[in-house]
Amino acid sequence: MTKEVWRYIDSGNCSPSFNMALDEALLKWHSEGKIPPTIRFYGWDPATLSIGYFQKVEKEINLDAVKKYGLGFVRRPTGGRAVLHDKELTYSVIVSEEHPEMPQTVTEAYRVISEGILEGFKNLGLDAYFAIPRSDEEKQGLKSHRSAVCFDAPSWYELVVEGRKVAGSAQTRQKGVILQHGSILLDLDEDMLFDCFNYSNDKVRERMQRAFKGKAVAANMLREEPVTIEEAKKAFKAGFEKGLQIELEPYELSSEELDYVKKIAREKYESEEWNFKR
Repeated sequence: MTKEVWRYIDSGNCSPSFNMALDEALLKWHSEGKIPPTIRFYGWDPATLSIGYFQKVEKEINLDAVKKYGLGFVRRPTGGRAVLHDKELTYSVIVSEEHPEMPQTVTEAYRVISEGILEGFKNLGLDAYFAIPRSDEEKQGLKSHRSAVCFDAPSWYELVVEGRKVAGSAQTRQKGVILQHGSILLDLDEDMLFDCFNYSNDKVRERMQRAFKGKAVAANMLREEPVTIEEAKKAFKAGFEKGLQIELEPYELSSEELDYVKKIAREKYESEEWNFKR
């Protein structure tokens, strides 16, 4: 049986605005039938704090700390909570809602797409599995966003190793297309992450940070041999191919496509109106 061919883009380390603009452009091009379903890997230069579409900057984010650490800052087009993009492999998946393998519900589509990430962790020798709430209490717990930190708790079908979250994902659906992007943590600077948020007092921060250690973990904390970014790309590319039963064909953007992405980055994702609008 011939496997479906999807496009594979490794865009390397890019600015926060370019990263979000490229995901948006890929969604638009796919909705117009100009490109096949696409999987993209990328990094961040500089390291960046991205916030969810609905988050309130003033209330939740310590912008002085973001500035102090020299971090980039951008609002994502997807929901969810804030993520510190530093030592990680970031991925995005762009596929039509009408694709025969894509379930209609957000939760089930997460599961299908995340099969690729699950296989990627297995390729790194890590025993990852999906977090599935068993009781009504657990289901309610997943709905309550007590913390502004993305990795503070696993969501439905989020990936965990030894009970701790190792990858965080967010999804949006626009123009009949699913965009799911997420972070695969290789290493994590926990103090820097927690410095980037506002707390009612120091005790609250201490309590949250202490609890966080039991909820999230980076891949290299679970391996004797640290994984390099290149190894991670190889493992997760093969993981997506196996998990989604597809073949990935490398692609480089044309100069016209790059110009279009840079225009969105400049006009939207670098604007204060977009990043601080809430």
